[in-house]
Amino acid sequence: MKTEGLIRALAVDSMRPITPLNRYLFRGGLGGAVAAVLLFAVTLHARADLSNAFRSPAFVYKLIVAASLAVTAASLLSEVARPLPTSGRRRGWLLVAPTLLAVGVAVELCVQPAALWPSRLVGHNAGHCLSLIPFLAAGPAVCLFIALRRGAPARPASAGAVVGLASGGVGALLYALTCPDDSPLFVATWYTIAIAVVTCVTGYAARRLLRW
Repeated sequence: MKTEGLIRALAVDSMRPITPLNRYLFRGGLGGAVAAVLLFAVTLHARADLSNAFRSPAFVYKLIVAASLAVTAASLLSEVARPLPTSGRRRGWLLVAPTLLAVGVAVELCVQPAALWPSRLVGHNAGHCLSLIPFLAAGPAVCLFIALRRGAPARPASAGAVVGLASGGVGALLYALTCPDDSPLFVATWYTIAIAVVTCVTGYAARRLLRW
């Protein structure tokens, strides 16, 4: 390209409106949430006793844990999408969900007889949990990956892991609406494994998809 042509191309680029990265991330998060809700509505259904379940502290606590993971992870997307390494102070927010879950498990172990611990941990829908949370997290993960490609993550694998945590939180939140197992022991075991699978997959995929 000749110098004059290069100057014209740069001038044209400078005249194009610049969309802030946070706007792309917001659209990606919103689109992913909508996709997950639609997927849930088409393929699954809420538990039959949902109205009564909201009166159960264990059920509500399960929703709070899943929502806190989705929100805290999503709040880090703007940080991990940048090309410069960050201080990482805000990443401590990711401890909110595990801390809440640990508190719930501790309370359950204190309240429930030890003889019931194994059955409450195993529950009735471990297999569904391991498959449906990743299934519901797929839409948010894809949308967030598309949004992150507008940025330039300094650490693509870490950015992908954050995508996995946010998407896994959304998937867990929706799956919780159909899952009859409300025990914190069940949630701490099977929900955690399912979200970890999503996080590992997105972290690995990001090494290829978010390189620059």
